[in-house]
Amino acid sequence: MRKLEFVIRRIAMSILVLVGLSVITFTLARVIPSDPAALYIGPHPNPGDLERTREKLGLNRPVPVQYAYYVRDLLRGDLGDSIATKRPVLQEIGDRWPASLELLLTAMIFAVLVGVPLGVLSAQLQGSPFDVAVRTLSIVGVSMPAFWAGLLLQVVFFRNLHLLPLAGRFDTDLRFSSPIQPLTGFYLIDSAVTGNWIALKDVAWHTVLPALTLAAYPIGLIARMTRATMIEVLSQDYIRTARAYGTPEWFTIYFYALKNAIGPTLTVIGLTLAYALTGTFFIEIVFNWPGLGLFTVHSLLNTDHPAIMGITLLAAAGYVIINLMVDVAQAWIDPRISLA
Repeated sequence: MRKLEFVIRRIAMSILVLVGLSVITFTLARVIPSDPAALYIGPHPNPGDLERTREKLGLNRPVPVQYAYYVRDLLRGDLGDSIATKRPVLQEIGDRWPASLELLLTAMIFAVLVGVPLGVLSAQLQGSPFDVAVRTLSIVGVSMPAFWAGLLLQVVFFRNLHLLPLAGRFDTDLRFSSPIQPLTGFYLIDSAVTGNWIALKDVAWHTVLPALTLAAYPIGLIARMTRATMIEVLSQDYIRTARAYGTPEWFTIYFYALKNAIGPTLTVIGLTLAYALTGTFFIEIVFNWPGLGLFTVHSLLNTDHPAIMGITLLAAAGYVIINLMVDVAQAWIDPRISLA
């Protein structure tokens, strides 16, 4: 019963956060010195067209009334129409979110598969050259800006070594030689399911550099947290007892120590996943990745209020949901966590 109350409280707090964010974002979007009606019409609008467009978009109403109408439409699943493209914002986001999500999930899977083992080995070999190297690489990964890391990787792997593509989600020639049949919007999955191995290879190669760039920060954070918690757990009496009984070292490390040290690491994984949700925007700009990042940049440059609001709420909802899932998962996994 306490767990159910805990979940309900977290959901209520999440809803309040989203409501507050929508109020702040909507207000800021309306106080920016720009005229959405003029942007909607195009260059050289006349006063009559401007007035009719403001009435059509509801811009002639007071801001609180505009917000009330926006919330009403939002509850119906309507995020409005993009001023720049004249298409529904929900449709624009729907066309682009699979590219961003595929990049995000690929990077996070890579970060977990690399960061956790590095942290475990670093804790086992505390003080060794390997430990020093892992800590150094972790600091570099956490400290280096993502856009700078992306540019460096492009210089090394594209310009100097000629191993990986520079940018884009796939080679443009692929549209004619081995076109991808869209099923889910995730090109790695679509090409694998349809047996399009040429496209799968091409998409995979294009994904390497942006995914590696996006994974640099999570790898460093996950490795450092795993190392810190593993060092603490490895000094516990039950670990020494397991070793004294002759339990295999790999079993002691991965089934006894890591199981009890993974809690804080799960929190870090959830937080870095939420951080990477918006971090993908910078990576998409550097690698010309056709996801939400490029759409966000164009929306900001065009002062596209409905698109900015839709993207902001989507990113905030993702961040809140991920944090909620982490809180609930930890409460279920670790009985030592307070449910108050």
